[in-house]
Amino acid sequence: MYRLFHVPLSPFCRKVRLVLAEKRIEVELVEERYWEKDGDFLRRNPAGKVPILRVDGNHLSESAAICEYLEELHPETALMPDTPEGRYEVRRLIGWFDDKFFHEVTSKLLYERVNKKMMGQGYPDSTAVKSGARAIKFHLDYMAWLLDQRRWLAGDHLTLADFTAAAHLSSLDYISDVDWRRSETVKDWYAKIKSRPAFRNILADQVPGFPPPSHYADLDF
Repeated sequence: MYRLFHVPLSPFCRKVRLVLAEKRIEVELVEERYWEKDGDFLRRNPAGKVPILRVDGNHLSESAAICEYLEELHPETALMPDTPEGRYEVRRLIGWFDDKFFHEVTSKLLYERVNKKMMGQGYPDSTAVKSGARAIKFHLDYMAWLLDQRRWLAGDHLTLADFTAAAHLSSLDYISDVDWRRSETVKDWYAKIKSRPAFRNILADQVPGFPPPSHYADLDF
């Protein structure tokens, strides 16, 4: 069995969890308080970040690399296209959400509202929260534009790009920071992903001190 060291609301960890579940790979989840810089944890990943996937005694880090590793090892439920152009577009969108969206939105909202309290780092910075709340509108509009032309974010099929975006949005939805009224197109896309069996464990997450809103696990939200 694989073992995944993770934090429940981390979008990078959620992305790996979604891929594991979609490919029906059994995994043991171990919550990791990475900010405490425990010696055993740092030996698993000197970068001091989650997720970390233990496979056959080896510890794999960096969510994008883990996901492509799993894709190569378990290709039967394909999450990457079979053309260079298709794989490029998936990787481009993964970069968009894990870099641009993360720094402009996720880090401003999730970190300020949740992570700071969990880590004992004080109160939310209202300027950062307002910045994230403004920025997410642009990203939702960009997603709507993509989905107006495609069935899924990167093309005609569900890919790792969709799981990457859904991982970020689900983390923010847990703290009610996604305005689903902004785009019916994006809401419908998220509803399709949310209803997949791979999403069940994500919707069952409970973070002590941070109860999710009533719509979080509702498939007909």
